[in-house]
Amino acid sequence: MRLIANFARILIGLEFIFSGFVKVVDPYGTGLKLQEYFEVFANDLPPLSGLFDLFAHSSQFLSLVFCAGELILGVALLINYKMPKTAWIVLGMMLFFTFLTFYSAFFDRVTDCGCFGDFLKLKPWDSFKKDVISLFFILIIFFNRKNYNEFKYSGIVTGIATLIAFGIGIYSKIYLPVLDFLPYAKGLSIPEQMKPTGVKPIINYTFLDKESNKEISSAEYLMDTNKYKYQDSKILNENELRPKITDYSLSDTAGNDVTTDSFEGSKLLIIFKKTEELNKTQIDNIKKLALDSDEQGIENMTLTSLITSEFDPFFKGSGLPGSYFTIDEKVLKTMARTNPCLILLENGVVKGKWSSHNIPDVSTVKELLNK
Repeated sequence: MRLIANFARILIGLEFIFSGFVKVVDPYGTGLKLQEYFEVFANDLPPLSGLFDLFAHSSQFLSLVFCAGELILGVALLINYKMPKTAWIVLGMMLFFTFLTFYSAFFDRVTDCGCFGDFLKLKPWDSFKKDVISLFFILIIFFNRKNYNEFKYSGIVTGIATLIAFGIGIYSKIYLPVLDFLPYAKGLSIPEQMKPTGVKPIINYTFLDKESNKEISSAEYLMDTNKYKYQDSKILNENELRPKITDYSLSDTAGNDVTTDSFEGSKLLIIFKKTEELNKTQIDNIKKLALDSDEQGIENMTLTSLITSEFDPFFKGSGLPGSYFTIDEKVLKTMARTNPCLILLENGVVKGKWSSHNIPDVSTVKELLNK
């Protein structure tokens, strides 16, 4: 039994470390997922809407705590740190996640649980099955929680893990994700990811066998209509067929599509998801880089999802060169994890990304473009 208990402890510990790490490098993305859950609960459970609205407004803070906490708990499990207490916390967290994934799958409310951030997308029922399996091993840990021997210096190691976990999360929120798993990451081509994947569809056909009166499945369409009656078909690899980017679209203030223009030559995209809480220093630093880049032949394109009447006064007052363009809010949240955010493109390929806290000088931009 001791062998099984230790196997369960190591397995769940590694799972928590991996799951926590791929989320804590991008806590903003997990915050968006938590906000989506809380908004669903607020809508589905009106008597508790006030509570869930409060949680939704605190989703970014809760995301940092959840992501860092998951990684820390994984380390604690590996080194047997205060197992009687750790087991209770791990069990409570997994029960919470299992409930979320079940609710998402059963009621078809949230299409991706965010269990592994943007590193790995799981369908709702797959997420629930994963959580049920994890819960089985966590129960083994829980019932053996008093039989684990704590490692020497486990408290120090857990403390270091706590500093590292929260350090990664805070750094990623201030600057940008330490690891970017999104399709707008540095080195990736936006237009290439908008093209069809070229993957052939895998179709599963369902027929009624007229002789046995039973349904059968086939990878090929059965042509013998005397023996088989077509019932249904399903594409098994639908996710692989879709381009990674399907919603990137820019429009000017007159409503004209200028998407392809952003893929031509050198472009500095200046992204504003909102204009509140921006200080003069941030705007001045962005403005300096924009003007210096403009002199080097790098076109500036300011992007926002805000309505014209709200953004136009801000843009004119900022003194930024070039024009501004509108884009879907959801796309901006995927492209830019901070506000504001700068993205350097060369023929649609992302050459650099910066938050307002680490704006480069024009020489760095030129170097990235090999100018």
